[in-house]
Amino acid sequence: MDHMNHAIQQYMRPGKRVHLVGIGGVSMRPLGLVLQEMGLIVSGSDMNASVSTDELISKGIHVDIGHRSENIIGAECVIRTAAVHNDNPEIAAARAAGIPVFERAQAWGVIMQQYHNAICVAGTHGKTTTSSMIAHVLMAAQMDPTVMIGGYLPLLNAGNRVGNGDTILLESCEYCDSFLNFFPTLAVILNIEEDHLDYFSGLADIQKSFRTFAEISRDFVIANGDDANTVAALDGLDYVTFGINAKNRVHAENISDDWRSFDVICDGKFYTHVDLAIYGHHNTLNALAAAGASWLMGIAGEAVSEGLAGFHGAGRRMEFKGKFNGADLYDDYAHHPSELAATLESVKAMGYKRIVFAFQPHTYTRTKALYDDFVTQLKKPDVLILAEIYAARERNTIGISSRDFLKQIPDAIYCETLPQVTEQLRRIAQPGDVILTVGAGDIYRAGEALLK
Repeated sequence: MDHMNHAIQQYMRPGKRVHLVGIGGVSMRPLGLVLQEMGLIVSGSDMNASVSTDELISKGIHVDIGHRSENIIGAECVIRTAAVHNDNPEIAAARAAGIPVFERAQAWGVIMQQYHNAICVAGTHGKTTTSSMIAHVLMAAQMDPTVMIGGYLPLLNAGNRVGNGDTILLESCEYCDSFLNFFPTLAVILNIEEDHLDYFSGLADIQKSFRTFAEISRDFVIANGDDANTVAALDGLDYVTFGINAKNRVHAENISDDWRSFDVICDGKFYTHVDLAIYGHHNTLNALAAAGASWLMGIAGEAVSEGLAGFHGAGRRMEFKGKFNGADLYDDYAHHPSELAATLESVKAMGYKRIVFAFQPHTYTRTKALYDDFVTQLKKPDVLILAEIYAARERNTIGISSRDFLKQIPDAIYCETLPQVTEQLRRIAQPGDVILTVGAGDIYRAGEALLK
């Protein structure tokens, strides 16, 4: 993607008619709302009706359910999510009619250029949590930000917010190099690992993309100095490091045993004290990234302490859902082996008798590419339930199944359908258990059905 492509700018003006394909998606819905707020005439379509499409309709946006060529009639440009390809009937009709088609990230890139502060949070893991933490800080600092994150944040009662301040905060994904369409003034890089191998050729290719992301940041880059892949990717660039290690410009001191309480030190000086409401070494790193970004923006340490203390997790990030038969049920979005490791580490610190882990792998390519790493993590829970792989944007041309994990983990329970997962959880749950529904697909439905 060409970061200097400004063709979309002429369409991002009041009175222009724009059609969003996949408008119910996690970052398309807020995009539609922001564009409407800017004075554009917005329409859209999605494969299925949902709470998101209902909200858009209630705000006066015309939404068609199902993708049909006639849906784009009247549009001056079309914006699509990365999951929508050229064979989509609306995209094909737009191209045939000479209506320009842009990517979602290009639209966000144009929008963020209107703000004095544009904070873009990137990384293989932790983007939603860290973006949510920064949103809490910006609200505590009364900066009235515009926010777009890839999950539900209770503070906002949504995953987005349209503010009147001069600051915009965006969760920024590397998939298809979409974050290279952005214009950050402050780029945050949390970590770099192999992922999205249906697009990237390997780790070196991913590191090259993150390096370019850092290079396009106008003012500051803050990156994880404890992560070897990140340090290698940014070699020779000028950036601020954060991490646990005291060699980092932003680091933690006086850390409690459960990782939830610590002092933040910036360039050798005390900046603020943090007491987190969430567990895990990985969340200490996320909080250090949020604090470091805030420090670079000149935000008072008191606002950082207040904001982070009020953060109790984003939707589907170790989200407490309820109790069943004396067991606590949590839902988590983890879908990469390193994310599974972080989730399991934080849960162990919570002191439950057993960990019951219902996991739904996300995409066939990721499952195959990282199979051995998944096995290592999936052997750790006391009870493992395997849902079938969630296809997302893919077709199963590989011939892989969650059933394949049984070769290495014979005690696991395989379920072909989500109702079967729910039934197994109902049968297994005991007082003192923690039940985790884990994955980036629709595994959460199994847990919600259990509670019903």
